[in-house]
Amino acid sequence: MSNPPFFTLDGDRYVPTPSARGPWNPNSLHGRVIAGLLGAEIERRHGDPDFIPARLTVDMYRLPDLSPVEVVTRVVREGYRIKVIDAEFISAGVSAGRATCQLLRKTERPEGTVWKPPSWEVPKPEDIAPPPPRDNLMAGMWATRPITGGFGTVGQKRMWMSEVRELVEGRPLTPFVRVAVAADFASPASNAGDAGLKYINSDVTVYLHREPVGEWVGFEVTDHGDTAGVAFGQCRLYDIEGPIGSASCCALAQKRQA
Repeated sequence: MSNPPFFTLDGDRYVPTPSARGPWNPNSLHGRVIAGLLGAEIERRHGDPDFIPARLTVDMYRLPDLSPVEVVTRVVREGYRIKVIDAEFISAGVSAGRATCQLLRKTERPEGTVWKPPSWEVPKPEDIAPPPPRDNLMAGMWATRPITGGFGTVGQKRMWMSEVRELVEGRPLTPFVRVAVAADFASPASNAGDAGLKYINSDVTVYLHREPVGEWVGFEVTDHGDTAGVAFGQCRLYDIEGPIGSASCCALAQKRQA
């Protein structure tokens, strides 16, 4: 990837680059890099090829500035079939977010058929033209291929998304990290309407039954609700071979700062 990464390394600390800025405050980080780094560190320190990172929940309770970041992890449970790992995102010595990841051991699929919603039938990313920059929210942060709907509209949104830079310089994106850093996209996808995005998400949860294949993650908005400035949104996640899981978030009404 030729674009600058979101973070560079300084010993055990992660130094944000300008690419890591978020949309709400030019001096704060984007939520997706918080979630991505927490997921990446959990996988790097505690991942196992015999396990699937089946759930990642990230709480984001403070907008961190561009100070160097430390990530601290803790093993909550390490059993034969299940691992539970906690991680904390510390910016300028202050806790700004935390994550819990549940990793489940792979095994044989049991017999029987269980109902599931039909998989989408949509064009492949390479068959869809990229949107004009003026229509691409935060163009350059990611690559998108819209399928149905779009920002500034009320209809259900479906889109492909691909990362255009490394999360941490010199560390290629793994399939799980690719999902972890993309999952925050569930908020603008599900919570933006005809007046744009007016909600900032305070968490994101990803459920996976398998890790993605390829560079593209598909988002299909499946739900949104809001009352009194509190909202939630949900998306089904896909790769080029079919469904992989879901991403959901809760959010608060928010105004952008200049």
